[in-house]
Amino acid sequence: MSSALALSAVTSVLQTSLGLVFNSSVLGTITVSAVAPDVVEAKYGIGPDSGPLVNLFLHQVTPNAAWRNVDLPSLAADGTTRLKNPPLALDLHYLLTAYASEDTEAEALLGYAILMLHENPILPRALITSILGSLSPGTYNDALQAAGLDAQIEMIKLSPATLGREEMAWLWTALKADYRPTFPFQASVVLMRNDNPTAFSLPVLTRNIVVQPGVSAQLFGLQPPNDQSPALVGDTVKINGSGLSTASEISLANPTTHMTYEFAPGLGSAQDMSVSFQIPEDPANLPSGVCEISLIFENSSGTVTQHTTNVVLGIGLKVAAAPVPTAAASGGGTLISLTCDPQVRPGQNVYLILSSQTGGGSQVVAAQSFTAQTASLSFQFAPALAADTYAARLQVDGVLAPVSSNWKFTPPNTLAVLP
Repeated sequence: MSSALALSAVTSVLQTSLGLVFNSSVLGTITVSAVAPDVVEAKYGIGPDSGPLVNLFLHQVTPNAAWRNVDLPSLAADGTTRLKNPPLALDLHYLLTAYASEDTEAEALLGYAILMLHENPILPRALITSILGSLSPGTYNDALQAAGLDAQIEMIKLSPATLGREEMAWLWTALKADYRPTFPFQASVVLMRNDNPTAFSLPVLTRNIVVQPGVSAQLFGLQPPNDQSPALVGDTVKINGSGLSTASEISLANPTTHMTYEFAPGLGSAQDMSVSFQIPEDPANLPSGVCEISLIFENSSGTVTQHTTNVVLGIGLKVAAAPVPTAAASGGGTLISLTCDPQVRPGQNVYLILSSQTGGGSQVVAAQSFTAQTASLSFQFAPALAADTYAARLQVDGVLAPVSSNWKFTPPNTLAVLP
């Protein structure tokens, strides 16, 4: 792969190649530059007395679509461990412009240049090495030679580009220069990459392959309790599938807290087509929020396999102790302190939603900052809450606790926990 100087190296090779073509032509001495058109006019004084000149201008760089997603992600899920060094694949878009003060001279300049591009659609590696190696010694030119352009896996291909009259007019207007006969073309593809250290997996020492008759376990979906997707501690959840009767453990993995909780499913309810389990009461270790469910199987030979559902389970927070409103110590308002189940961990987003039972609307407040695992949360409401009966619900990482309703009343009476 090439270094960050690959773009400069491509332009240098093209500039030198054009100079070699003109040196062997009947046009005499031709200046070949590689700057912006407005700089050409200011530097070389383009006018009736100026000499012939050809300018190569890189006016746009775009990602190469074919190479953009060719490699694996560069970082692991933790965002810091580097797995690969995927290349930055770029297409280079050039404008080849001829400047001349004599009749038909600009056309002759373009003719030689375009014919060179046509007859050399690929820049050979040997040509790149030769041209970059012939540059005069210096820090910058030495770095161009070491850019690695001649060693990248893809060779540089040159192809004409089509720009309509409107695109060309807009482009030259943006360049703030007088238009001259121009040929647009593209150089593709340049692959740039830093040599960053990457992490490698450990080698495989032994392979233990076991073949068993029958169809492996499959997980089809999740049936939450009470037809509400979030589940609370103590609720029963059902997993539907096939070949599930030999499940030995259930795993709940929370991607936010990076916690995994494993427990036996209560295999008295395990069947071939479904497994039912109860969310255990373990407030200190059970991860709340969005969890990924996996079933763990162990056969008679001791081989352990794990199957993960494609449906996530939301484990909500419930109010373990009724909140008691108090006047805020400073700034006015109402401070509500409560105990939740399960416990929450730093980095989780927790909100308390209070809904008036007399039509006063709802209010949502985030939990005050906590730096350690805790079951005690405080919420500051401002202005002060009005005297009313409220239903309280907790939300953790987007998982909103289900509503507990008393259907003996019409309309049903939701759980009122804050008089």
